[in-house]
Amino acid sequence: MNSETACGTDIAIVGATGKTGKAVVTALEGRATVRQLSRTAPDHPIDLDTGEGLQGAFSGCTGMYFIAPNLHPDEPAALRRALEAASEAGVDHVVYHSVAWPYSPRMPHHMDKARCEDDLRAFASRHSLRWTILQPCAYAQNFDSILTGESTDLVVPYSTESKFSFVSLGDVAEIAARVLLATEEHHGATYELGGPEAMSVGDVVRLIEEMTSRSVAVEQLDVEQWMHAYGQSLGVDGRARLGAMFEFYDDRDFLAGGMATKALLGRDPAPVRALVR
Repeated sequence: MNSETACGTDIAIVGATGKTGKAVVTALEGRATVRQLSRTAPDHPIDLDTGEGLQGAFSGCTGMYFIAPNLHPDEPAALRRALEAASEAGVDHVVYHSVAWPYSPRMPHHMDKARCEDDLRAFASRHSLRWTILQPCAYAQNFDSILTGESTDLVVPYSTESKFSFVSLGDVAEIAARVLLATEEHHGATYELGGPEAMSVGDVVRLIEEMTSRSVAVEQLDVEQWMHAYGQSLGVDGRARLGAMFEFYDDRDFLAGGMATKALLGRDPAPVRALVR
């Protein structure tokens, strides 16, 4: 795919080097010309915390897909900078990558996404900007190492029996691509994107063992233990946000409907079973 800075570039992907951004870029391959933006992108480095590079990076683009870095300390401010730069550059359509259940007061990073949704709608009204919001549930690919057999060990910091509507990252990326390519059809829409079934981590492990005869060893840690073992690279704010999410998952399910996912794909969403190798 051509990701050069030519005038024909029409879709900018903010956060293109992250897992979700890469998947969206791949989904658009051969269907649009894409400009890949991130702090580390070689052709289009941007800084969401200062706004540096944004307006130039958006120049010539008609659409923008925005996904903030995971657990960003101030996502609403980062989105506002991107929206202002996009508007100045003449971007017509913004697709915002939110999350299922954005208004969840126990999870600060979800609440930031709820604020972002409100900010986007307000900004779009003032600047005649078209917008769409995607609200995916947890990705099935969060467990890719055991789905593919790369690992037979899994450590989780919440109940293994809490239920999730795991959605395939590939399905979310395909929906993002379709929405970006059909601006008028999706203007003003907010889509909750869940998978086709409610499953716990325990259910996923049992499915893998049943389908492959591999044994998966599951260890459940409390949040403090998990942070000590795996969260040392996170800052204080990141640990607090992630810990709050784990505590939320520990005592309730996190479910999202799959009907919008199915309608947007024109087929059934991929079940976890289809991702087991």
